[in-house]
Amino acid sequence: MLVKADQAGTVRGARFPGRYIQGPGVIARLGAEAKAFGDKAIVLLDNGIFDLLKADIEAAFAEGPAVEIVRHGGECSEIAIGSLADAAKAAGASVIIGAGGGKALDTAKAAARDVSLPVIVFPTIAASDAPCSALAVVYNEDGTVAYDTFLARNPDLVLVDTALIARAPARFLAAGIGDALATWYEADSCRQSGAFNCMKMPGVPLAYEIARFCRDTIFAFGAAALQECDAKSAGPALERVVEANILLSGIGFESGGVAAAHAIHHGLCELDDVHHHLHGEKVAIGVLAGLKLHGLTEEYERVRRFCLSVRLPTKLADIGIAEVTPEKLATVAKRACRAGEIIHNEPIPVTEAMVIKALEALV
Repeated sequence: MLVKADQAGTVRGARFPGRYIQGPGVIARLGAEAKAFGDKAIVLLDNGIFDLLKADIEAAFAEGPAVEIVRHGGECSEIAIGSLADAAKAAGASVIIGAGGGKALDTAKAAARDVSLPVIVFPTIAASDAPCSALAVVYNEDGTVAYDTFLARNPDLVLVDTALIARAPARFLAAGIGDALATWYEADSCRQSGAFNCMKMPGVPLAYEIARFCRDTIFAFGAAALQECDAKSAGPALERVVEANILLSGIGFESGGVAAAHAIHHGLCELDDVHHHLHGEKVAIGVLAGLKLHGLTEEYERVRRFCLSVRLPTKLADIGIAEVTPEKLATVAKRACRAGEIIHNEPIPVTEAMVIKALEALV
């Protein structure tokens, strides 16, 4: 249930990862960082990059601690989480490490919770703000979403190798910018309405300032960062945007709160049309629709121009909805506005009709 908080004398809070380290080549620190947690590590390595990174990870552990590297099957499912938890217990692991994309990282975070071990998160793309969070999305074996699971604590360490991220397709970085774009607008909505953050309390003032800084950073450096990524270079702009996509946005969404942009994203995901598009690409559409909800014409135009400059979609057709029908818009709006949904964190009442009208403006 979404509860509005009194603004005066209210208990407030924020969430942070235990530590955050970022820079080119920091994969070489993985063994030394793991050693601080004990003498045996187990690494869940994303299937898509297993052959690419296995030797580098083994080299990082050349001077200890002992390490076992496990191939991730692809989903963050209850079976995958249980399998990793069992492997960690059988190996006598003192720390679990998740390396790769979001599903491998979430599997590692959830398994670490289940066996009461610390967890190190090693993202190899900057496509979302999930690595720093105390949240894992659990999927069914057929790839559909089962539920979100909220963890007792954030990762103990987030280690981000920007040289690796620069080698990934720039589309992933752009999608991360789309996810980060929502951070300020949603946190500010929660600030205005008094809606709770992921800790079920309003954020401390710092949370909203981090969210604002996240927006300002991607506005200033987003386009240049994508050019550096095209060149496979971990340049100064890419460093700033990776920090915004992963750290600033991660703290901002958990500590500031979420609202219309992600609710509309959830609605869009009801359509088969959008399934080949990345999370952040759909969130960018949610941001634009959210600005339409509020009638913020000048800010909408500013954000629309920014999205075009960083290769993000600005129209429904850009995320696969080539044929926009009343039925499709109604499906999106119904899911976005269902009872208890985060769209009701907005400081204005939002109806299905309002969401449909906002989306019609993006045709």
